[in-house]
Amino acid sequence: MSRTKETKKNSIIENALKLFSQKGFYNTTIPDIAKAMKMSVGNMYNYFSSKEELAKYAIKYSTNILALELREINNMEISSKEKVSIFVNKYLENVQKSPEVIEYFLRVYLSNREVFKQGCEGFLCVGEFVTEVMILLDTGAQNKEFREQEFFPAFAMIMGCLGGFAFLSGEKVLDKDLLEYSDAVADNIYRALKYEE
Repeated sequence: MSRTKETKKNSIIENALKLFSQKGFYNTTIPDIAKAMKMSVGNMYNYFSSKEELAKYAIKYSTNILALELREINNMEISSKEKVSIFVNKYLENVQKSPEVIEYFLRVYLSNREVFKQGCEGFLCVGEFVTEVMILLDTGAQNKEFREQEFFPAFAMIMGCLGGFAFLSGEKVLDKDLLEYSDAVADNIYRALKYEE
């Protein structure tokens, strides 16, 4: 795929993320996305064969952004506690900078699982991000910074906490700027994972 086509495809995904997260999956149409892109509906189908295909690309695209950031953090020569702190801060920055990415995950991907059944079973479409969380947890456990525990409870605890803050931010109920909670959130996550003799 040419760089121009790839850039256009990513731009369509970014616009679709905004519309899906604002209006919901079923209330957003391909003509809505085409209009936001100033493209013809026919041209949209040159990039994505259906709204469902676009939705699957959108979840891969949005979680891969998080995966790349976490991969960079995982490759740093710092403690697991510092990694958690940096990751939480970057995640909350993403919530502020691109709320549609997190909203999409919470309000479309998790709420409309039937759309993702074919081709996105299990962790298929979010695999890169899940792998990076697994590496973070495994490295922490190997270094005796995190306790040994099952992956799913640890993953759910981390993402539940971060998703909860994304939701609270989206609902505009927080009494401080979102990033002011970063250290406290990171500390809570770290204490929940911490190895104790």
